[in-house]
Amino acid sequence: MSAALVWFRRDLRHYDHAALAAALAAHRQVHCAFVFDTEILDELASRGDRRVTFIWDCVAELKEALEAAGGGLHVLHGRARAEIPLLARELDVAAVYVNRDYEPQAVARDDAVAAALREAGILFRSCKDQVIFELDEVRTRSGEAFNVFTPYRRAWLARLEPRHHAPRVAGEGAGRLAPAVGAIPALADLGFSRAELPVPVGMSGAARQWRAFQQRLPSYAAQRDFPALEATSRLSVHLRFGTISIRELVRHAVAARSEGAATWLSELIWREFFFAVLAARPDVVDHCFRREFDALEWNDDTAAWDAWCAGRTGYPLVDAAMRELAARGTMHNRLRMVTASFLTKDLGLDWRRGERWFAAQLLDYDLAANNGGWQWSASTGCDAQPWFRIFNPVTQSRRFDPEGAYIRRWIPELAGVPGPAVHAPWEMTPLEQQAAGCLVGRDYPAPIVSHEDARRRTLARYGAVRGKAE
Repeated sequence: MSAALVWFRRDLRHYDHAALAAALAAHRQVHCAFVFDTEILDELASRGDRRVTFIWDCVAELKEALEAAGGGLHVLHGRARAEIPLLARELDVAAVYVNRDYEPQAVARDDAVAAALREAGILFRSCKDQVIFELDEVRTRSGEAFNVFTPYRRAWLARLEPRHHAPRVAGEGAGRLAPAVGAIPALADLGFSRAELPVPVGMSGAARQWRAFQQRLPSYAAQRDFPALEATSRLSVHLRFGTISIRELVRHAVAARSEGAATWLSELIWREFFFAVLAARPDVVDHCFRREFDALEWNDDTAAWDAWCAGRTGYPLVDAAMRELAARGTMHNRLRMVTASFLTKDLGLDWRRGERWFAAQLLDYDLAANNGGWQWSASTGCDAQPWFRIFNPVTQSRRFDPEGAYIRRWIPELAGVPGPAVHAPWEMTPLEQQAAGCLVGRDYPAPIVSHEDARRRTLARYGAVRGKAE
């Protein structure tokens, strides 16, 4: 039995790991590696990017866990498409194992690595790990990819069996982990500085978040849309970087048999739905899923864009969400929909600009989910919000932050605004504003757009494109 190399990427755990289990089952000795890929790092605008700190800490914990199990982790810094074939040759392995990544750039990278390994006579083995079902496993009866969520969900659930969410473990007579020498390159050596993180890191941090959420899971359906509450799982970043297993989460959700668990399982299925959409239609990265909407004529308003990014639009719920994003790199899912709708349908700005802003800011950024969510909100995607349905930011605020607790947490200028006035402070009289210590237009901005006027413009914009398409 020969040696193998397991290349860790967005799967930073050593348990229930498909590629690691497969390698240990088939090879005498298994080396492990992670690459701080300069092709990714060099594209990041901020040298204090939170994700690099998060990954660095997760890799450090993974390295310790592998060492405790008798192995080790080679941690490299460079172009992964060059570093992995070089390391594989140096270690004289017969195969390199990975867990599949479905993003177009990752697919191209893996194809390049596989070609380089093939030239060296080394096998490239990829495993399914970050999803329960891949695109080809959940199809319509005619064999097509789904583009509507509800029938996809039904098909997904109908296919689900216990074996699909069973943990991946090595069998009897498995190989052994190989040690590795060398330390992790310091963040400074990678060209980055340490950032403050809003969530616990690594497998241990994911486990703590998961244990806490299990206590909240029964109330998830009733409370999940209220950003002031501690109601969601806060596991998205751990799913993104694989510090927790999707099989573990699905296994628990299926067994729990509560309304909260069923609702949360649907959210996990949405994640896989967007993975499948991206795999079937990689063109959605730059184009509308519904290609007729590529003809939409978007506004080019620098002042409006800057106000949205800075949380200075004059709409409190939108501004609070954007300020949290800037401060922590996090945003509640309901607020992602509200802020995306506001950018595209109140300000009339291209969804691609917002999607790329979120991509730069979000700690849990995932291309498939981010793109799918933005196109849903902009009504340009699959199974999207109908183009004629437009979120009213004040109505959303009153419904999902009724006491204004979330707004006041992130907008200190509005801390003294009483009761329901916090949702639309411009409706207060001058005397009321003075009493609240917040003069609209001085202490907090007046709305930069009239929602009703913007709604009429949006209906006309989308209606014109739909008219031409029909």
